[in-house]
Amino acid sequence: MIAALAQCAERGGAGAVRVDGPDDVAAVRRSVTIPIVGIYKIRGPSPVYITPTFEAGRAVAQAGAEIVAVQATQDRASTPDRLEEVIARLHGECRVLVMADVSTLQEGVDAADAGADLVATTMSGYTAHSLKMEGPDLDLVSALARRISIPIVAEGRIRTPEEAAGAIRAGAWAVVVGRAITMPEAITEGFARAIGEARPSARST
Repeated sequence: MIAALAQCAERGGAGAVRVDGPDDVAAVRRSVTIPIVGIYKIRGPSPVYITPTFEAGRAVAQAGAEIVAVQATQDRASTPDRLEEVIARLHGECRVLVMADVSTLQEGVDAADAGADLVATTMSGYTAHSLKMEGPDLDLVSALARRISIPIVAEGRIRTPEEAAGAIRAGAWAVVVGRAITMPEAITEGFARAIGEARPSARST
């Protein structure tokens, strides 16, 4: 299923796909020619769950990812897997680029200093120390673009082409779109809600 979605994304013009887990990365690698950003979500007691260790990053790299995304929030400082070491080993041993998923400007600056090749706003709104909001954090995109020289990737709550274009105008080099493309139930839900709200009986109440 994930491979089929990736094929659809490639046909639609996606420049890359972000895929979770070595099995799905391997399946997608056999199905598309565009680059894969590989992640490996491992849930546990730690708040760091997106590619939390070098071993997790190596697994998706070996499965075919050209870029490995790792969580680079301040929570990682409390784990034994230091960001600088994870990035250095992925560069040196796996020969892949590393994208740092951050939630604040300072985390992005620190990730760039640690050797990340790209910084993404993936975690904005999903950590205790970042601003919660309904839409994409374009202010963070803009602040990162002004502060650091490596490419900025806008990710998180981007639901429309207009929001994606806004992210580019804010300074993003690329945009990651998730649920708005990959979850048919969420897409259907949005249409069903809008239709329900437009019915005369709904307006009268």
